[in-house]
Amino acid sequence: MKDAVANQPANTPGETMQKDPVGGLLQVEHLRTVFRQGRREVKAVDGISFSVNPGETLAIVGESGSGKSMTAMSLLRLIPSPPGEIIDGDVFFGGRNLLDMSEDELRDVRGNEIAMIFQEPMTSLNPVLTVRQQLAEPMRVHRKVKEEDIEARCLDLLRQVRIPDPETRLDAYPHQFSGGMRQRVMIAMALACEPRLLIADEPTTALDVTVQAQILELLKDLTRQHGSSMILITHDLGVVARYADRINVMYAGRIVESGTAREIFEQPRHPYTLGLINSMPRLDASEKARLLPIEGQPPDLGNLPTGCAFHPRCPFAVDQCRQQDPPLEPYQGHHLKACWVNVDD
Repeated sequence: MKDAVANQPANTPGETMQKDPVGGLLQVEHLRTVFRQGRREVKAVDGISFSVNPGETLAIVGESGSGKSMTAMSLLRLIPSPPGEIIDGDVFFGGRNLLDMSEDELRDVRGNEIAMIFQEPMTSLNPVLTVRQQLAEPMRVHRKVKEEDIEARCLDLLRQVRIPDPETRLDAYPHQFSGGMRQRVMIAMALACEPRLLIADEPTTALDVTVQAQILELLKDLTRQHGSSMILITHDLGVVARYADRINVMYAGRIVESGTAREIFEQPRHPYTLGLINSMPRLDASEKARLLPIEGQPPDLGNLPTGCAFHPRCPFAVDQCRQQDPPLEPYQGHHLKACWVNVDD
């Protein structure tokens, strides 16, 4: 692993680091994660670099299989090994490289300084422990909170995530909560130690539209209150328009476009980003307007096509796209794209 973030070469192949001029809370460089099945090697995360600044919400979007969740799992070294392995890269958090830490050192970071909200709370919460027991555990392990103070802190957390009648619900079990309430319990657990970085992996996937909006508003409000940064992972570009400061668009394990939320929505520069936006329902569209799907299927990460991985599905592809993989390079300012062609607005 490298000893410093500064003065590093560009990603291979040609990926550009999103640099924060004053140093970000999280700096990821050239991260590569593979899964091996016999002689077959699947490139789940293929040399990506990005940063998260203090107090910022960064969204990572893309279809299923694009590498979003594997990126999050790699940051905390939660990749099952075997068959998975982080083979290259650095993950600097507060100046420390998480990939160089011992398991004991990393255990002090997980749930304490970096917390993660997983996709399905019913499989993440322990069904035989009460909410009180599960909220108390990270406080006992990481913060050494006195037993007489734990109940008050647990009640405060349930109030923060707006669970009604917290005194009664504190001794309930996960199956006694609705899907939206279970997700709120997961958020409360993640915030128990007031982490500096919150990773929310598809936090609203199994929820209806109304509850989705409530959960996203809650996450945004709580990160502001606690002064935390957040990585919001989702397959739905529409949900991040209101909540993200910056957006990374991932395809086939790589970042293909990156910029502020305004840049991504008002001036998408990669055909894949444009396809995601055009496939979203719009309230201002006419009744006869049709959604424009992205043709074809996501690529096999164990057998990627030559050149740009998106070219078999891309309506703008030229010969260069089929032969050479484009680097992630600045388009304008901090707006980055990995594409050989210029996509018209």
